Amino acid sequence: MNKKIIFPLLIVIIIIGAFGFWYYRDRVFSKEILKLEILGVENAKMGEEIEYTVKYKNNGNFALEQPKLIFELPDNSLTEDKKTRITQDIDDIYPGDEKFVKFKARLLGKEGELKVAHAWLSYAPKNITARYESDTTFTTKIDSVPMTLDYDLQSKAEKGKEVEYSVNYFSNVDYPLENLSIKIDPMNGFDFESSDPVSLDNAEWKLATLNKTQGGRITVKGRITADVGRRLGFSAKIGMWQNGQFVVLKEASKEVAVIEPLLFISQQINGSTNYNVSPGEKLHYEIFFRNIGSTAFENLFLLVRLDGTAFDLSSLKSDTGQARPDDKLIAWDWKQASSLQYLGPQQEGKVEFDVQLKDSWIPADSEKNNSFINSQVEISQIGQKFQNKINSKLELVQQASYSTQNNISNSGPIPPIVSQTTTYTVTWQIKNYLNDVKNVKVRATLPEGVSLTGRIAPENETSKFSFDSTSREIVWSVGDLIAGAGVTDTPLAVSFQISLVPKSSQRGQNAGLIGEVTTSGEDQFTGTTTEFKTPAIDTSLPNDPAASGKGIIQ
Repeated sequence: MNKKIIFPLLIVIIIIGAFGFWYYRDRVFSKEILKLEILGVENAKMGEEIEYTVKYKNNGNFALEQPKLIFELPDNSLTEDKKTRITQDIDDIYPGDEKFVKFKARLLGKEGELKVAHAWLSYAPKNITARYESDTTFTTKIDSVPMTLDYDLQSKAEKGKEVEYSVNYFSNVDYPLENLSIKIDPMNGFDFESSDPVSLDNAEWKLATLNKTQGGRITVKGRITADVGRRLGFSAKIGMWQNGQFVVLKEASKEVAVIEPLLFISQQINGSTNYNVSPGEKLHYEIFFRNIGSTAFENLFLLVRLDGTAFDLSSLKSDTGQARPDDKLIAWDWKQASSLQYLGPQQEGKVEFDVQLKDSWIPADSEKNNSFINSQVEISQIGQKFQNKINSKLELVQQASYSTQNNISNSGPIPPIVSQTTTYTVTWQIKNYLNDVKNVKVRATLPEGVSLTGRIAPENETSKFSFDSTSREIVWSVGDLIAGAGVTDTPLAVSFQISLVPKSSQRGQNAGLIGEVTTSGEDQFTGTTTEFKTPAIDTSLPNDPAASGKGIIQ
């Protein structure tokens, strides 16, 4: 080949090769050259402090110059300096260098939310003018929110009736929560009237800073205006305002059925026409009879027969009637009741008697969620049967102990000493007898000088536990209990730790640890609230060998 042609061709090849070399050198810098990753926890509690580690390594043969790291925390994260996007200039990264940077934050959000952290690292390979960037992400799931938001509201309400309900809130987050609000959604069919505390728009209530083991309640009054048969859905959210955005942390809802609120012969028990009786209760019966005809009745005879295993028939008595316990009846004739001698048109007469219910009995399986007492009233040839439902019996045992209970150990001086802290474990055990009971709540008030430590066992009961810092009332939202729960199986129980710091005025006496406990719930059979009270406890603790007789404040 002609040399004049070969030489220029070689020059062109060299130029193309050099260009290709530099082009290839630029292209080889990819994400494989710089390994970038974020290390962290895959699951976290809301408000829990977690740590991210951004790790990077130069796997290439060239130094990476002027590197810049950008780390962006998940949306609505909390940090000490309130920054959620951090930019850092870092030292040049030489071949084989492996380094890391750490960042701490607390995640905000609802249970189940996925929170994504993002990192970018840009750099310029040595002797190359172009800059490159690697990026990566890391996802953490909020697996629990240690807060309580709960409705205290009956599941049924009459149309036109004024109702009052509460939204209870409580935090067990180990961090002060600021800029909190509770929002209650308005609805057609419920006319808002008032609230405590007051809200400017009747929809949002701003809360003070909420520290661990603090809580409170919002009480709302209003009137049911929805039609009978409709179901009203009450909904509330607790959240934190962040950069003008309301970040929801917990939600609660409650459905309420709207229900509809003649008398030839009628009956009242303890002053009520439709009375749901309770075990152990004394019942005062009043039997009313009205003449709705146009002619008078004369010389009438009235008989009441009782039916039901709940009656203590030995207690049956009447001032005017003849009680016959063996026959389960009481009889009146016109000589004993003047209104039976003569009952004119539109006139009404009345007879009365008393009977006690047994405090406890074993119902048949067919009577569970189906327990009644029955009375059959007969006047001459006219009869009327009445049936009254029996409320379930809730029972709660309250115990306090200095000894270790449910892995909660206690500390402090025994006997307690003025101005020094002694901790105790309080255990509540609950039983439910006759009927299914919903929305069971246990309430008690802590005396002055006594506070919660935040330790609760088992841990899954923590979200059902709340405390109103103003009224000092503890509320354990047990939930729903089937008939026989805790009676035929292990009682449902919760233990929580309290701390006592006695005052000088208490020296020489036992100090109160927790007040009287009220257990209540909505009986699903009777549709009413059943209630049980348990006495208060002080430092005498007669059932705890470690502390019995050592409760006098020193």
